[in-house]
Amino acid sequence: MSAETGVVPGAVVRAALRAAVRAPSPHNTQPWRFRAGAARIDVLFDDSRLLRVADPDGREAYLSCGAALLNMRLAITSRGHGCRVELLPDRARPLLLGTVHIGGQHRPWPDEHRLAGVIERRHTNRRPFLDRPVPGHLRHVLTRAAAAEGADLVLLGTAALDAFAALLRRADHMLSENPDYQAELRAWTHGGQRQDGVPLSAGGPAGSPHGLLALRDFGGHDALREREFEREPLLAVLTTSGDTRLHRLRAGMAMQRVLLAATDGGLSASFLSQAIEVEQVRGELRRLLGGRAEPQTVLRLGYGFPGAPTPRRSVTEVAVEEGP
Repeated sequence: MSAETGVVPGAVVRAALRAAVRAPSPHNTQPWRFRAGAARIDVLFDDSRLLRVADPDGREAYLSCGAALLNMRLAITSRGHGCRVELLPDRARPLLLGTVHIGGQHRPWPDEHRLAGVIERRHTNRRPFLDRPVPGHLRHVLTRAAAAEGADLVLLGTAALDAFAALLRRADHMLSENPDYQAELRAWTHGGQRQDGVPLSAGGPAGSPHGLLALRDFGGHDALREREFEREPLLAVLTTSGDTRLHRLRAGMAMQRVLLAATDGGLSASFLSQAIEVEQVRGELRRLLGGRAEPQTVLRLGYGFPGAPTPRRSVTEVAVEEGP
């Protein structure tokens, strides 16, 4: 906000919107719309982009919108402007998930600069990672990033890793046997001609059938031979104390902060969401973690080779600008 006029520069609002659309989403559905005023931005859930088979209750979509809110907050505060995020501000408008209020001066913290600086570089990496362990100090950075947004990041040890891998294989098999799920997956996979969905080139190679993890198969393996993935992956489950819409939005903000911290630390990440998408398996994952915390998403983290981000719709396609 200008100290002389009290008006938020339009460039700040536009930067926030550009950051928002870089958030991750299931199958790159981009389930959001934005309404921007002079000093506020509303984030609305676009339920026409809900994955009605894989994500019928909108958990992953809510996480995505929470991630977009976190990106906007960082884009604003890193530019020296105050920012307040209000979640679920109007019960009478259930599609309004959050409002970002911009105002006042703000001296950015160093981590706000760092995390905002990697928003454009962060992307999901579905390819094999190196068999190189993530050092302890980086693991601590990741767990602290989740805690900063009110969530917990549980890093799976060897015993829990094997148990989770079995749950993941079962969930992946159940989904692969569901023709409606397969049809939905195909509808959001394409050859590169769209600005949403997952291009075949970003789907990653087919994993070895004897590998530890069952990775989501987006197809398109004609030119990509079967590859061996890392033998000792670092897996992390993001959890919250409850499972309301508010918990899910906050989990999305925490998830994005973890992903940005990982990118800043030179790590790659991808999602292992099948175990979340099958309710029975998700319940078993909850019990594996002790029965108290609610698992919201599962991340695979490690050192990978650089890849290309999936496409995004332009700000003009998803945002409407209003007057003050």
